[in-house]
Amino acid sequence: MPAEPTGAIGLVLARPARLLGVEPFFMEFIAGIEERLAERDLSVLLHVVADHEAEITAYRRWAGRGLVDAVVVVNPVADDPRPAVLAEIALPAVVVGDDPVLPSVRTDHTGPVAEALGHLLSLGHRRIARVTGPSALQHTRARTDALLAGCAQAGVDPVIVEGDYSEEAGAKLTASLLSGPEPPTAILYDNDVMAVAGLAAAAELGVAVPDRLSLVAWDDSTLCRLASPALTTMSVDVHQFGVSVAESVLELIDGGPVTPRWSPTARYLPRGTTAPAST
Repeated sequence: MPAEPTGAIGLVLARPARLLGVEPFFMEFIAGIEERLAERDLSVLLHVVADHEAEITAYRRWAGRGLVDAVVVVNPVADDPRPAVLAEIALPAVVVGDDPVLPSVRTDHTGPVAEALGHLLSLGHRRIARVTGPSALQHTRARTDALLAGCAQAGVDPVIVEGDYSEEAGAKLTASLLSGPEPPTAILYDNDVMAVAGLAAAAELGVAVPDRLSLVAWDDSTLCRLASPALTTMSVDVHQFGVSVAESVLELIDGGPVTPRWSPTARYLPRGTTAPAST
């Protein structure tokens, strides 16, 4: 006899809780999921933990107590242990990213990185840096591979430094990049929080943006629009991303085939932080 529906979809975020208060992405993403689920009287059970080990523990607890109908798995990593555990405990799941077995909502990272790089190259930038998210993440690696491939084709040797999406990382890494013997003339960030912090760090060092330094953020949140100057971004419809994930979840719990889906594609949106490279 099938279990009674719980009315809840689980989402575990394995990340420092302090980042959720300043990083708009997940709040917009969850809002999109909840908006679509609410049409079916379903809600999101959100749990924030420190790492994947704690995330797996949460999945086992939820499955054992029958607390959720399915889960949304975010931020896939190389050799990710989570899909195998979810299969073992028979907890239905939708992966936000690439997975060879589980239903997934995938994202094109190659095209947007090529678009961002193409704009910077067209502005004459040759000393290009990127401040990434954690290198273990599947999407961080995909963006890095795309940037390296595009730069190799253009004869450019980029500088890549690893951050953690935090304000502290954005400020510290930007200051370090700008203090080197050959500072970049353009920096591409993996999220909005690090980019806003990088803009402030450049100002503290007296590096004029965009006259001497161009900056491009990823995710077009209110933070980017309110910055001075407003940040050029790779703009993503994060709310619609969440809606698309919810659509896959609903198909999954209804027991039918889950339609392969892609997240909205990030698009280059020029604002006040990009200009031709200074000579």
